[in-house]
Amino acid sequence: MTRTVDTTQELAAFLRARRERLDPQDFDLPSRRRTRRTPGLRREEVAELAGVSTDYIVRLEQARGLRPSADVVEALSRALRLTPDERAYLFNLAQQRPRAAGEHTTAAAPQLVALVTDLSPLPAMVMNHRCDILAWNGEMARLLLDFDALPPSQRNSMWLCLMHPKMREFYVDRERALREGVAHLRAAWAAHPEDRALTDLIAEFIARDEDFARFWAERDINVNGRGRKVVRHPDVGVITLHFEVLVPVQDPDQRLLVYRPEDDESRSALRRLTAR
Repeated sequence: MTRTVDTTQELAAFLRARRERLDPQDFDLPSRRRTRRTPGLRREEVAELAGVSTDYIVRLEQARGLRPSADVVEALSRALRLTPDERAYLFNLAQQRPRAAGEHTTAAAPQLVALVTDLSPLPAMVMNHRCDILAWNGEMARLLLDFDALPPSQRNSMWLCLMHPKMREFYVDRERALREGVAHLRAAWAAHPEDRALTDLIAEFIARDEDFARFWAERDINVNGRGRKVVRHPDVGVITLHFEVLVPVQDPDQRLLVYRPEDDESRSALRRLTAR
């Protein structure tokens, strides 16, 4: 018979198991004369490393109904030297939302760069949560812009949509495209409150574009990973595209965007564009 997970019991067992696998010699802890009867760190040592009381660790490991805050879960993750996957698991057990760990992505993973190339002739590119464009294939560059000719600071899909003169008439329904982009950025902003570069980017958009400022004030939240866009290309005319956004398990801050033509006319237009 399958039972639902008792998160309190599993949290207690997980903390005990990870504490007991640690080698005390790997930590800069005060020496204690008492003989160790069990492997790993003592509860008071974990408490010291995490900045909480020993009684708190005891009650957590005894599954006595505590629900640690996000700050405490983060402190425990560091104290127990959890891997990123283990950290995410602990946050899930504590029913808390983890903060972004480490530096934000500024370069596409090599495996994703290769995948983008392999997806030709479908236009494809890799972006991070800020909508910075990190990698692309030739078909995407022909569809949108020659990204190699742009300074890195302008390789951002929202910046291009708002600021680049060639992109202002690119989307047939520009307002919808902007609303979707703003809603995505607001969700990313809430998920990454410590990302100063993202905050500065949003402030620039609000100051420089009235439409962005208006949509931002509406506070719509949406992460649209699948949909349809109609674009107006200056060389081959109107193209209707389906898009799919995929998030790699190993690189969750990177997003793979792939376009597919909706109909024969759009497929023919993409072929002509690729052949140019």
